[in-house]
Amino acid sequence: MTMIKWFLLAALASAMAVPFTRPVIAGEFVDVLDSPALPSALAAQSTLTGLTRAGERLVAVGQGGHILYSDDAGQHWQQASVPVSSDLVAVHFPTPRQGWAVGHDGVVLHSNDAGQTWTRQLDGRQVGPIMLDYYQQQLASQPADEALQARVSEAQRMVEEGADKPFLDVWFESDQVGYIVGAFNLIFRTDDGGRHWTPLLDRTDNPSALNLYALRPVGDDVFIVGEQGLVLKLDRASGRFNATPTPYNGSFFGITGKPGATLVFGLRGNVFRSTDSGVNWSKVELGLPLSITASSVTADGRIVLVSQAGHVLVSSDDGASFRMQPNTALAPVAAAQVATAGSLVLAGTRGLRQLPLE
Repeated sequence: MTMIKWFLLAALASAMAVPFTRPVIAGEFVDVLDSPALPSALAAQSTLTGLTRAGERLVAVGQGGHILYSDDAGQHWQQASVPVSSDLVAVHFPTPRQGWAVGHDGVVLHSNDAGQTWTRQLDGRQVGPIMLDYYQQQLASQPADEALQARVSEAQRMVEEGADKPFLDVWFESDQVGYIVGAFNLIFRTDDGGRHWTPLLDRTDNPSALNLYALRPVGDDVFIVGEQGLVLKLDRASGRFNATPTPYNGSFFGITGKPGATLVFGLRGNVFRSTDSGVNWSKVELGLPLSITASSVTADGRIVLVSQAGHVLVSSDDGASFRMQPNTALAPVAAAQVATAGSLVLAGTRGLRQLPLE
């Protein structure tokens, strides 16, 4: 079986085993898309897989639709009001108040108050029909196009399958223009703040429909990474995501860096660095055979990588080399965010915790 992002495997298996529902009363089930996230005093200790900044605020997302926010660099957390209880995977705020979160069941949520309350903009019940309508319109003007015929068939299958369409990352370049990516080459773009979404499955160099795990900018470039060494770079002129070959054919889970230095990271400690906008890549030796699952960049330009077990590695030379930071309290990590000049907040299967950053 193709390896996928370690911290998503259990959640994906759970979602497939009991699709879209959760027990409420014995004998009754309610669709998680119609069931708000439950308030919990232990939400900050539950599994959390996405973490970002909304201005000075930190926002985390995770299992059961839990979204939490902190205004004191992660020392204390409050739970947000969320209209779904689907597992959430990623979150991004292009401005201090406007933010988006995505996850299982094709969920896309929006907040306009810095993460305190959320509304649903999209879910998996709409994804298939949106794709089908879009590609049927394209096919009507080009009826002999075999690629479009295949897209229509694929969209029809997704309509029949229902809502189980996980989105795995989200990134907005402004409060209007953004992208969401997910399993099996799912990718959509909005130009109006999420009110409407356009499928871009025909605009990726991903003929095998590999999972798309992460989408992030580095400098003026925008990259997507996924399974089997997949790295895509946005060509803004054409609107296409073109393949950028790397020397590695295992899964990449994330992208980080700064202008002039792009890093992609993934399975078994594999990290590759490019200083020419993704044209050429060289391996960064970490000396750590564990998957890298999270990253962040400090205000002074240090690049931080975190392993699946919680090892923290810091680079002061634009990602050319890394030094492991002492950390005896190891725990599984899915996301990381620099909170202050001297602290790092980590999210994972044991919730949220702070670490000093040397």
